[in-house]
Amino acid sequence: MSETIAKGSAPTKSAPMTAEERKVIFASSLGTVFEWYDFYIYGTLSLVIGKAFLSPLDPGSQAIMTLLIFAAGFVVRPFGALVFGRLGDLVGRKYTFLITIMLMGLSTFAIGFLPAYNQIGVWAPIILITLRMLQGLALGGEYGGAATYIAEHAPHGKRASYTSWIQTTATLGLVMSLVMLWVLGNLGINFVDPAKGSDWWAGWRIPFIFSIVLLGISVWIRLTLSESPAFQKMKEDGKLSKSPLSESFGQWKNLKIVFLALFGLVAGQAVIWYGGQFYAQIFLRDLVKIDPKVVNELLLYGLLLGTPFFIVFGFLADKIGRKIIIMLGLLLGVICYIPGTPVSIFSGLVHYGNPALEKSMIESPVSISANLEDCSFQFNPTGTLKFTSSCDIAKQTLAANSVNYTTVASNAGPGTMAKIKIGDKEIESFTGELNADKSFTKETLEKVAAFKKEVRTALDDAKYPAKADPTQINRPMIVLLLTFLMILVTMVYAPIAALLVELFPTRIRYSSMSLPYHIGNGWFGGFLPAISTALVLDKGSIFAGLWYPVIIAAITLVIGTLFVPETKDVDIYAND
Repeated sequence: MSETIAKGSAPTKSAPMTAEERKVIFASSLGTVFEWYDFYIYGTLSLVIGKAFLSPLDPGSQAIMTLLIFAAGFVVRPFGALVFGRLGDLVGRKYTFLITIMLMGLSTFAIGFLPAYNQIGVWAPIILITLRMLQGLALGGEYGGAATYIAEHAPHGKRASYTSWIQTTATLGLVMSLVMLWVLGNLGINFVDPAKGSDWWAGWRIPFIFSIVLLGISVWIRLTLSESPAFQKMKEDGKLSKSPLSESFGQWKNLKIVFLALFGLVAGQAVIWYGGQFYAQIFLRDLVKIDPKVVNELLLYGLLLGTPFFIVFGFLADKIGRKIIIMLGLLLGVICYIPGTPVSIFSGLVHYGNPALEKSMIESPVSISANLEDCSFQFNPTGTLKFTSSCDIAKQTLAANSVNYTTVASNAGPGTMAKIKIGDKEIESFTGELNADKSFTKETLEKVAAFKKEVRTALDDAKYPAKADPTQINRPMIVLLLTFLMILVTMVYAPIAALLVELFPTRIRYSSMSLPYHIGNGWFGGFLPAISTALVLDKGSIFAGLWYPVIIAAITLVIGTLFVPETKDVDIYAND
C-alpha cells in the first residue's frame, strides 16, 4: 500500500466540476438511491411482511426472523462483491453496475406479487428469502462499481467531495421509502394492517411494484454513461488484471490491506451507520412504543436535517484527511451509544419519546425470579420450538410488552415456577404443555391468555404505558437526537468511499474494495437489527442491544487509529 501511495505522477490539479462530471455523479447516485430504496422498503415494512410470510411463528421469533430475512440480503453481499467486482475489473465499471441495478430492481418488483404464507405455505418465506438474496447479490456489486466509477472521474483534491454524493444515497433511499409510505398513508391506503397483509392487493405491495418505474429510469440514465477514464486508459495500455480475485486475495501485500480496511474502517462504520439509521427506527417503534407513523415522520425530519453533512464531511475530508473524521465519528459513536450515561442518545430517546415508560422503569422495576436453568435464549427462527418452561413463558410475555426487566436466580429448587414481580405485585407463571404436533394444548393456550391479561393489568396498575402518549412526545428533541445520530453516520460514512478507493491500485480496485465493504456493512452492519433485538429479548433490557455496536465500533477505533494510513494524496492511477 505504501508503494502505491508513493508511485505514479500526481493527477491533474483540481478544477471546477464539468457538466460530464455532474452527470456521472447524478447518474451513479440516482441509481444507487433506487437500490437502497428497495432495501429500506422491506426494512420499513418488516412488521406487516412478517405477519404475511411468517404467520405460524410466535411474535418474538417472528420479529427476529423477519429481520434475519432482511439480513439475508446482507449475507450474500460479499459474494456479489466477488462476482461483480471481478467482472468490473475485467470488462469495465459501467456495464457491471448496469447489470446489478437490473437484478436488484426485478427482484424487488417480484416481491410485490409474492403470495403470502396462507396461500402457498412454507414456499412463501423460501421465495422471499431467495429474492432478498438476489437483491443482496446485486447490491454487493453495485456500491464498489459506483464508488470506483465516481472516484476515477474525480479531479485530484476533490475525490472525497465527489464520492460523498454517493454516500448520501443510502440515506436518500430511506427518505424515498418513508416518503412513499407517507404518500400512501395520506391517500388513505392501509399498508401496515397485519390482518390484511396476506391479501393479494394489500397496500404494502404498492411500493415494491412501483419500483419497476424507478428501474426503468435508472437503466435509461446509466445507458448514457461512458466508461471510467482510469479503466479505459488501463485497458488501452494493456494493463488489465487477468485474475483480479487472485491478485486481491491471493497476494499478501493486497490481502493485508483488505483485512485492514475491514477491521480498521468498515466494521465500525457499519454499526454506527445501521445503528443511527435503522436500529433507531426499530428502537423508537418497538421498544419506546411510539406509533410507527410518528416514528417515520420524526425519522424523516432527522434524515433531511442530517443528510447535508455528508457533503460537509466530504469537503472536510479533502482538506484535512479522511482518517481523522472517520475515527472521530467512531469515538463519538462509542461514547454516545453506551446506555445509561448522561450523553446516551438512546436513553434520551426514551426520556423524550415516552416519559411515562421511563418513570415506570424507575419507580416500578420489573423482575423475573426463576431457576435460571429453566430460562432459554428467546430465539426461534424456524418456528419448530415452543418455549414451555415457566421462565420462558414469563420472559416472552414481558418481551411482547417491551418491558425492561431483570432476571434473578430463585432460591427454590428445580421445578419451582418462575414469578414476575411488578412493583410490589407478584404473578406466578406456569409450565406449558404440548400436543403431539408440538403445538400448545387448548388448556395451555387458555392459561397463556389469562397470564398475559394478568400481567398487562399489573403493568397498567404500575403505569407502564402500552404505547407512548402522543401528547407527551417531545418531537423537537427527538428530531434533534436523530439528527445527531445522522451526523455521526455522515462522519464515518462520507469519507470512506474515497479512502477505500485510494487504498487499492486501479487494476484490482473494484474487487479489492468491494469485499471488505460488503463484509463490514453486510455482516457486521446488516445483522445489527437482528442481533440487537435478540439481545434485548434475552437480557430483558431495552438497551441491551446497544452493546453490540459499542463493542464493534470500539475495536475498529483502536485498529484504525493505530494502523490505517491517511490516503488523501494517493495517486489512484498507480497500478503497483
